[in-house]
Amino acid sequence: MSLVLAVNAGSSSLKISLFRRTADNAANPALLLSSSTSSIFAPPAKFKFSFVAPQHRSLNEVVDSIHDHASAFRHFLDRLKEEASIDPIDIKHIAHRVVHGGDYISPVIISEESYHHIKRLSDLAPLHNGSALSVIESAIKALPHAKSIAFFDSAFHKDLPIHVATYAINQQVAQERGLKKYGFHGLSYAFILQAVAAHLNKAPDTVNIIALHIGSGASMCAIRNGQSIDTSMGLTPLSGLPGATRAGDIDGSLIFHYTSRSPARMSHDPSISKEVKVTEAEDILNFKSGWKALTGTADFKEITEKADMGTLSDATDPNTLAFRIMLDRILHFAGAYHLALHGDVDALVFAGGVGERSAELRRAVGEAAACLGFAVIDETKNGQVNDEEGIIVDIGSGDGRKRMLVCHTDEQLEMARECSLANEFWV
Repeated sequence: MSLVLAVNAGSSSLKISLFRRTADNAANPALLLSSSTSSIFAPPAKFKFSFVAPQHRSLNEVVDSIHDHASAFRHFLDRLKEEASIDPIDIKHIAHRVVHGGDYISPVIISEESYHHIKRLSDLAPLHNGSALSVIESAIKALPHAKSIAFFDSAFHKDLPIHVATYAINQQVAQERGLKKYGFHGLSYAFILQAVAAHLNKAPDTVNIIALHIGSGASMCAIRNGQSIDTSMGLTPLSGLPGATRAGDIDGSLIFHYTSRSPARMSHDPSISKEVKVTEAEDILNFKSGWKALTGTADFKEITEKADMGTLSDATDPNTLAFRIMLDRILHFAGAYHLALHGDVDALVFAGGVGERSAELRRAVGEAAACLGFAVIDETKNGQVNDEEGIIVDIGSGDGRKRMLVCHTDEQLEMARECSLANEFWV
């Protein structure tokens, strides 16, 4: 069998899907089963194993032996053999999601050279590249016969206009060190593009959309004629929208004042200033900021339930404040991208864990975006998204204006599709 294993390592989770490729329909690999492991670093880990074909059943268990991504991957392989009667030897290709690819703009087979290239980029994607590498190592040891292939989130944005990708800094230093906007969530945006194009019955290279991938990591992307022309994340996934534990856009000097020893609000006195190392700054801005820093929880659903949605209410309540900050930043990028697309927008598309589940956030964005000609959100459709079948759900009122869509994005399926279509991987 031509089996493709698609592996998606998150900061504390591991999602894996197994697909079968057929030569006569490589663009549509068939899903056989999937699994998810959560709470990897907050044991006990929770493991779910779901069969699609030929039987539909699920296995849910709490696993004490899972303590990192490598052990989570090994547990999946054990269950694959025990529960699905699939011999790992039949897996010929393993597609790994890698957030930061640097100068790599297309998938690459893992070799000693490509492995070390990805490793050098780990500091630019501290929440993800390291976990992906640990799974890659585990996969090569457990399945040495299979081709491990890295698929990069940054690759989707390879054609960003130079004026968008360039920072206003010394360009000799920038070019020597690769300091530019890369952009991320590319596998999700590639899937969204294909799904929206099919829904609108348009060729992908004619589609113009503003896409939102809002989860614990959050970003937005302007897509014109099927290509990314701007995105909110930059050199690293830290910039742009705030996330569960990421600060998002800040004044670059904030971190020095944040860590200052001065009891005053700000001071430039060198005698009381503190030397801030890159690792400390990145730890604060990647792991100790975002919604959790504001509210004490990284669960956006909990924040929404506690927030006051009244437009004139006081936003000093932490949950209300967090919700409004998120909304404000989304509208900031939505307006900018609407201008970048010259108002020629087919749809505004919500995706990601929060984007697909938060009816409240979609409603708030929709109410503000209506002035740009987007369809008014239908409350019934918006409230039933999680019950709707299909990849795309149209939550607009159907009045012929610019669409408001929700896309159930699938990064594993996108990797399997790209892997199946790349003939060079099957020679």
